[in-house]
Amino acid sequence: MTSTIDPKSIGKPAHPRRRHVRTLTGYLPEKDASGKEKWPKGDETVWKAGMRGLDTDVGSITKSFVNHVQTSLARQAYNLDNLGAYQAAALSARDNLLVNWNQTQTQYMRKAPKRAYYLSLEFLMGRTLDNAVRILLNLGLKDQFSEGIDRLGFSMEDILDQERDAGLGNGGLGRLAACYLDSSASQELPLWGYGLRYKYGIFQQLISPEGNQLEAPDPWLNHQNPWELPRIDVSYEVRFYGQSQRLNDGTPRASWTGGQEVLAVAYDVMIPGYHTTTTNNLRLWESKPKRGFDLNSFNDVAIQLNDTHPTLAIPELMRILIDEEDLSWDKAWNIVTHTFFYTNHTVLPVRPHLVQLMFEFSSDRLAVEKRFPADRDRLARMSLIEEGQPKQVRMAYLACIGSRKVNGVAELHSELVQTTILKDFVEFEGISKFGNVTNGITPRRWLDQCNSELSALISKTLKLDKAAWLKDLTKLEGLLPFAEDKAFRKEWAAIKQRNKERLAHHVQVTLGLTVNTNAMFDVQIKRLHEYKRQTLNILGVIHRYLTLKNMTPAQRKKVNNRVVFFAGKAAPAYYIAKLTIRLIVNVARIINADPDTKDYLTLYFLPDYSVSLAEVLIPASDISQHISTAGTEASGTSNMKFCLNGGLLLGTVDGANIEIAEEVGENNVFFFGHLTPAVEDLRHQHLYHPVPIEEKCPALAHVLDQVSVGLFGDGQVYEPQGDYYLITDDFDSYIAALAMVDEAYSDKEEWIKKSIRTTAKMGKFSSDRAINEYAESYWNIEKTPVQKN
Repeated sequence: MTSTIDPKSIGKPAHPRRRHVRTLTGYLPEKDASGKEKWPKGDETVWKAGMRGLDTDVGSITKSFVNHVQTSLARQAYNLDNLGAYQAAALSARDNLLVNWNQTQTQYMRKAPKRAYYLSLEFLMGRTLDNAVRILLNLGLKDQFSEGIDRLGFSMEDILDQERDAGLGNGGLGRLAACYLDSSASQELPLWGYGLRYKYGIFQQLISPEGNQLEAPDPWLNHQNPWELPRIDVSYEVRFYGQSQRLNDGTPRASWTGGQEVLAVAYDVMIPGYHTTTTNNLRLWESKPKRGFDLNSFNDVAIQLNDTHPTLAIPELMRILIDEEDLSWDKAWNIVTHTFFYTNHTVLPVRPHLVQLMFEFSSDRLAVEKRFPADRDRLARMSLIEEGQPKQVRMAYLACIGSRKVNGVAELHSELVQTTILKDFVEFEGISKFGNVTNGITPRRWLDQCNSELSALISKTLKLDKAAWLKDLTKLEGLLPFAEDKAFRKEWAAIKQRNKERLAHHVQVTLGLTVNTNAMFDVQIKRLHEYKRQTLNILGVIHRYLTLKNMTPAQRKKVNNRVVFFAGKAAPAYYIAKLTIRLIVNVARIINADPDTKDYLTLYFLPDYSVSLAEVLIPASDISQHISTAGTEASGTSNMKFCLNGGLLLGTVDGANIEIAEEVGENNVFFFGHLTPAVEDLRHQHLYHPVPIEEKCPALAHVLDQVSVGLFGDGQVYEPQGDYYLITDDFDSYIAALAMVDEAYSDKEEWIKKSIRTTAKMGKFSSDRAINEYAESYWNIEKTPVQKN
């Protein structure tokens, strides 16, 4: 005898019904008749005697460290290097996090609050150890950890450098998600993040001798990740491809068969809150090869879609409710549209390939037809399916109709969303569904961690414990009177100078280049994209270089010395963005070696941009550039980080730049360029009434001529590719704004005052404010405090 299988069953789901099963982290103790909790098994006193608490003193920290060296790493003092020391320290810190994590999850199960889940394909977390030891136990254990590490023969600074940035994202979207996780825990909100556990980061960026970006694998998990906890009991089968066939039983149900199946396995990452016991969770799913569902629970759930990327969650939940839970279409759709919330982060088109179920959403046009009879153009505009070969799904539309509320991420952006890409849906569903939540950043990482000296000065000056203002950033306004205090300005400027020297040291160590720390530091760090206009910046650098070359030595000595930094990655297939990097690198080669100008202007492209590199760049900046074409940047958050650290802002009237100017005062920012309403008219003019660049912008024409003749090498490579993002229209205004920056910087005392005032007025841009807006106005969740250990 042997086992047999029906060939027709191959490729079909092993279990036609999948019911949600509570995982082992979701149980509470049983209670006796009196309501007292019963100990589940064994001797309660023995169990409790063996349970660990928090390590808060040097002795317990070093004991935990040594224990992990012996039992987790199987090493000894004789063969422990800095990497091993980092792993032991991380595991020790994680033990403390897990104590608070367990207590937090138990509290959530007991109180059963409504929860929120933040779905994002990116979580750009940065390094974890420094953050963890700073905020653990609300006592700030970094000093104890540092002393313990020192006694064991290691340097805290050296082992912190061993940690690799988690490769879980690329740009601002992922970093915003990370800020919101930090704020949700710090504000004691019951929120989990959900994402993917990528084995490789986007890529390691290298620069070839010709200046080209090269992409190498970024195996960030090579040495494992001590901050994650594998949940081997939490796994789900996920099917790709295959066929969907109607059951023809009078319901919308279908059977999904064939294709390929993988096993999604959960990994949990602890997210500690600041000055609270609350430790929330980031659940990451890893796909591995593959050899009961409580409907009422959706009343207690809110799921936030971080842009259009996770929008497939909407049809997937519909599929589960209809095919596996036997719900009618209307009941399933009612659950879906009361569960999801959608944040739009862009006004650019995002249209990936369709999936079959989405045709069902698009086919129900009766409601639109009833509201707007015979308006066929509107029906076509609002269709989820964009006709063509192949057909494509308008993912932003799907996210809109499948969500309870929709928001943009800055006031201008939200207005554009409502009046352009989702205008028809606003008219159909009503304005009350649409709102704005301006983005924010966590001051714990983007000031206290990356600029600890400035954080300490603020606490000393305000005479507040740093926990007071780090959890209520509006208290920074107390710094305003000190802008007139000469001694305070001196301390402020000295910290900025030391941050410049730290950045210069990083450049020396990593690139072998010497940076002039007595110059203005001008920084643009963003992913490379035409709309972000790194091209405008580098063309401005070339213009400055050519202007310097035409000056006499005496004239040059009167010029404001400037060091320009670029950092950012271009998508591997994005030719124009990669060409911009090549131009930046090759311009730097020429101007940094020119004896006539190198004392007055230098340029650096810092490869392999990451959160950790940003933490060094941002505190060192005097001016930062946020120069997207008006109406194209949804919000931006790097602008907030620079300003929080006392760097002034040069930018277009776009995204959150506008709200920053409203807060800090327009006399403390440098605006240029055309406004959003003019953009489409200018593009029309380019197309139908073009003006030669020599007439329109002679200064830019001269710059482009010098590039074309090969002043910076292989000039023909850089031939212009059109001007959709209006560089020719904004160039003269941009150069004028740079001149205004130079003039302002020449008055150093007034510049420092502007720097202080800028930091003091950044309270609005805390991610704590933003996450509380989501909690109160969108998700309807409440704080759930956890008792301190």
